Amino acid sequence: MKVTGSHRSTIFIAIALSLIVNLLLLPVTESAQCKAWLVQSIPTDMPSLPRVPGVLSTGDVLKWLASNSTERLDVIAQYWQLIAHPEDPRSGDFGYSKEDLQRFGAQEGASVYSALENAADRNVTIRLLSHSGVYPDYTTEPTNLASGRPNVKNVTLLLSDWWGSGIVHTKVWISDRRDVYIGSANNDWKSLTQVKELGIYLVDCPKIARKVETYFDNLWKLASLNSTAHTTTVSDQQWQIDSSPFPGSVETRHVAGYPILSDPYMFKLPLQTPGYNDSNLQPKSSYLSFAPPELSFGRYQADEQAWVETIKSVGIGGTVRISTMDWLGQSQYLKQTVYWASLSSAISEVVFSKKATVKILVAYWAHFINSTDPYLKSLLYSNVLCSSSKYNHCAGKVEIKYYIVPGFNLTGPAATANGTDTGNIYPGYTRVNHGKYAVSDVRAHVGTSNLIWDYFYTTAGVSFGTYKPAIVSQLQEVFDADWDSPYAVPVEELGEGGSACSS
Repeated sequence: MKVTGSHRSTIFIAIALSLIVNLLLLPVTESAQCKAWLVQSIPTDMPSLPRVPGVLSTGDVLKWLASNSTERLDVIAQYWQLIAHPEDPRSGDFGYSKEDLQRFGAQEGASVYSALENAADRNVTIRLLSHSGVYPDYTTEPTNLASGRPNVKNVTLLLSDWWGSGIVHTKVWISDRRDVYIGSANNDWKSLTQVKELGIYLVDCPKIARKVETYFDNLWKLASLNSTAHTTTVSDQQWQIDSSPFPGSVETRHVAGYPILSDPYMFKLPLQTPGYNDSNLQPKSSYLSFAPPELSFGRYQADEQAWVETIKSVGIGGTVRISTMDWLGQSQYLKQTVYWASLSSAISEVVFSKKATVKILVAYWAHFINSTDPYLKSLLYSNVLCSSSKYNHCAGKVEIKYYIVPGFNLTGPAATANGTDTGNIYPGYTRVNHGKYAVSDVRAHVGTSNLIWDYFYTTAGVSFGTYKPAIVSQLQEVFDADWDSPYAVPVEELGEGGSACSS
């Protein structure tokens, strides 16, 4: 899908207006008290996973954001299932007892929902933006929050109407234009206690919050527009597909599918890290990156570029750590298949030129993408190529592990609709490492997108990155705790297609 002719200016002006107002007309002064914490969800029944000191709980952070909001609260979510539905045969919660749900930690989601209700009842202005939701609840919870409350607005946005495929996959909370959560956790009780998540919590940071709010406003604007009035199908020569809207929104040269910004916008903050013992408040560069890039209009780097540059930021002989749920060197949801080698190429480059070690942790779970395994093993071939020639002075390497949360193959409803026991012991779509982040020896990058083409080109996502040494070090500790745990299994030890993963 692509905007053309007179229609182009309509959509560009409508969306860019919020960008101009938020970034140029409203003066924002950053407090010296801007603080950042890493945030995790750790599934129950993982006793062998060491906890990293100073990392906050996702459930606590979301409750704090809702409870401490005094004026406004903006939430972007893919879907909502904060309240468990063990009575609904269509739900992955079906058939579990109250005792089961208590043991799973379902009350954490109910507490977050209650905090949102309380904020709404305090007359906080709340905007809820979601994808169409996930079966069977779709957007029931945000609809209920907005029902009868004029201070609560709820909209759904189908990005596929604009880009031909894709969803709102972003997981962002913004409170009072000062406090922000960016991470991998869905608005789902299971994301708080049954799925491993990673995010960052930024407090008293209006400079960052306003920029993320601009992105929210742009998505909100799209939800109010008729896509058919502003788009038409064209051919994208880079990816050989019929796609890509808003050609007039970015006027820089396309290099690798996206316009690569030679000098991406960064901001320097005296960022405090209360969760990590660091008294150095010297300002360090931080950044935001977005997907799809058309909604940032060349002002910020695209999310793909931020991932690539995080990998390439590694020093000579250093280590890059990458954690993701999914890895696929192509598109997944688009009708026309796209080959995508951006991250693989960046990894091979630093292995060859910088003698770097790249460690990649990919989730293996009940909904694992089978074609992942060949792509990862092809990436491991970089190790062979590295030493393939007498002219190569190559000392780098790629190491890849699958992360296996115990019970991943026993998830789903506890019973069928007629009451027959299924043998499952955990709710559906759980027991998985869902975080999406990368950290080199100098730069940390925390995002919301899986490492598949679609998430960078047709899907809404947000990332925060920084060169702050304390955050870099702590994120390395989080990764290493996973990597060195008994839940991480080297890819080389698995059979073709990962079929040996049965534990």
